[in-house]
Amino acid sequence: MGPPGAGKGTQAKRLVEAFGMAHLSSGDIFRAERASGSALGEKLAGYMDAGELVPDELVVEIMAKAVQDNDGPTGLMLDGFPRTVAQAEALDEQLASAKRPLDAVVVIRASDAVVVERITGRRSCPECGKLYHMTFMPPADDSVCDDCGVALTQREDDTEDVVRQRLAAYRQQTEPVVDYYRRRGEAELIEIDGDKAPDDVSQDITAALNNLPLGR
Repeated sequence: MGPPGAGKGTQAKRLVEAFGMAHLSSGDIFRAERASGSALGEKLAGYMDAGELVPDELVVEIMAKAVQDNDGPTGLMLDGFPRTVAQAEALDEQLASAKRPLDAVVVIRASDAVVVERITGRRSCPECGKLYHMTFMPPADDSVCDDCGVALTQREDDTEDVVRQRLAAYRQQTEPVVDYYRRRGEAELIEIDGDKAPDDVSQDITAALNNLPLGR
């Protein structure tokens, strides 16, 4: 868990490789649905482009199916879900029914300034899909792809106004989930400084998980 731009996706992928779990990214699942052109995808696009959180009933329906479809023995890494208390309660019910306990909740903390810089600096090539960051991984030319020479683009939801809307939505709707898990005390709550470099964040999370049964 963590605000947009905290590095959840990056860290989840690294942890999946380290611990051999299946990676269920709500963002990836939503974007695939959106790209499919389905009616549900159009609904998702409206919320995502406006920087708003997708309604609980849509999220739970989509993610419940993803969890059921990945009922493997090595466990699951849930990335970007749950984002509201209602989603967390629905997840608890599902996991209890399947007798699959939640081992740990990893919360990556990141300051607003760092989040805004990370997200607004992202660019991509519409031709080959290569990703850039105008501060951390810039192209040789400020405006075009190194490989294709095509003008780089910015996602509609990567502007500062939308990012700050997403941060406000996170604080209002998702921060209470951290308190929910803290009160329940059934899963280890691990809080990590996400302002650090990605490699340092990975080391901190891995060290914390290695102290749990799932990391041994």
